[in-house]
Amino acid sequence: MRLDVLAVGNLVRSATTILEAHSTSTLIRTEETNIVVDTSSKYLLPSLKISLKQIGILPKDVGIVVLTHSHHDHCENNGLFGKAKIYIRAEEEFEGKNVIAVDRDIEIVKGVRLVHTPGHTHGSMSVFADADRKYAITGDAIPLEDNVRRMVPPGINYDAETAMKSIKSIIGYADVIVPGHGYPFIKDTRDIR
Repeated sequence: MRLDVLAVGNLVRSATTILEAHSTSTLIRTEETNIVVDTSSKYLLPSLKISLKQIGILPKDVGIVVLTHSHHDHCENNGLFGKAKIYIRAEEEFEGKNVIAVDRDIEIVKGVRLVHTPGHTHGSMSVFADADRKYAITGDAIPLEDNVRRMVPPGINYDAETAMKSIKSIIGYADVIVPGHGYPFIKDTRDIR
């Protein structure tokens, strides 16, 4: 199994509002299939296409798309992967072709699990992947590395306590965390509290 970041997302905000948001998009290559976690925003579509081309994967070679949640900045490029099954939590409002709504934690291929990590939204989920290390691709359960370093919930959440439980669950599992809007980072043992 191999993981590649296709596009690194970002988050620009003022003191009270998000001004711009584009999610990170990650490719997981397994023996069974290719998986894209979050397809990001239209703004990052060129980055997705260039990265796939450089890796040697065609969009039609992607068998599964996992959406960590249904906010537009995480799913605007789903159409690029027209043949893929799309996994999303049942709590999220999302319709489309080939959509599989999941209501429990499941292993979708060997070593790749979908794990409910609510807090940002009721249906937020992360992807736990056992490769050379334990990876967690978190969407906005952990939008930025700073959420872990400062141990604070996402700025947008429906329940801060639930969000913190999800962050602690992710930290308990992962060696490497791919946040929803930034570069992957290695968990520091000081992050475990």
